[in-house]
Amino acid sequence: MNGETAWALYETRLTRVSSYIHDHLDEELDMERLAEIACLSSYHWHRIYRAIYGETLAATVKRLRLHRAAGEIVRTEVAISEIAKRSGYPNLQSFNRIFKSVYGMPPARYRKEGSHTAFQPSPYGKTKAMFDVTLRQIEPTELIGVAHTGSYMQIGKAFEQLFGTLYARGLARPDMRMIGVYLDDPDIVPAEKLRSIACVTGVSNLPADAPLEQRTIEGGNYAVLRHRGPYADMYRAYQWLYSEWLPKSGRQLKDSVMYEEYLNNPRDTPPTELLTEIHMPLA
Repeated sequence: MNGETAWALYETRLTRVSSYIHDHLDEELDMERLAEIACLSSYHWHRIYRAIYGETLAATVKRLRLHRAAGEIVRTEVAISEIAKRSGYPNLQSFNRIFKSVYGMPPARYRKEGSHTAFQPSPYGKTKAMFDVTLRQIEPTELIGVAHTGSYMQIGKAFEQLFGTLYARGLARPDMRMIGVYLDDPDIVPAEKLRSIACVTGVSNLPADAPLEQRTIEGGNYAVLRHRGPYADMYRAYQWLYSEWLPKSGRQLKDSVMYEEYLNNPRDTPPTELLTEIHMPLA
C-alpha cells in the first residue's frame, strides 16, 4: 500500500468515526465500538483521536451534548428534565451541576437569563442592550470547506470532517481561520434542509477533492457584529441586526450570503467566552 492510499484510508476512518459520534449522541458511546468503526485497536484509536482533534472522546461527547442541550433550552419549551435525560445524565441534579460548570448558570436560569436574553425585546419593543457593529471593507477571500445539510446548530459535524480531512492529507495549518457560510434563511427553510458550508481560509492552490469544495467570500462592505457567548444564542443576534441595526443604519443589503468567523476554538474555550463575528453584506 502506498502512502497516498494509506492516507485515504486514514481519512475515511476519521470521517466515519466523527460522523458516528455526531449521529449517535443519544446512545452510550464507548471506545471499543468506535475502534471497531475505525478498524483500529481502542489503545491506538484513542491516541490518534486525541492527537488529531485535541480532546478526548469523553470531552467531545460532553461538549456536543451540552451544545445541543443549550440550543434546546434557548429555542424550545422542552422540560429541562427531558433535555437532561436525552443528554445522557442519570438525574437532573448531575445535569444541572455540569451545565452550570460550563455555561455559568443552571439550565432553568439560563433559559430565563442567559446571554441570549440580551437580544430579546423589552416591553417597549427594543432590546435590553446595544451591540457594537463595525463597518469593514472585506477583500475577496478564498475558502475550502465541507458542505452540511441540516440544522445550523449541527454544522460542527462538517467542521469535524473538514479538519479530519485536512489533517489526514497533511494540509492543515495553524493560520487557517474558521468560517461558517450560511446559504438559507432558517425562518423559512425547514431545519433539515438548511444548507451551510464549514470552511477555512488560507487555501491557495489546495486541491479540492471530495469531500472538500472551494468557495469564495465576495469582497465589499460588511457590517460586522462581534458576538460573545454560546453559539446557541446567535440567532437572536441575527434578529437584532435585521430588526434594529439595519433600519437605523440607512444601509441596504447586498444580494450575497452572510458568514460567521469563529475567533476561538470551542474545544478549549468555555461557551460563555466564545467569540464570533457575524458578517452582513452591504450594498
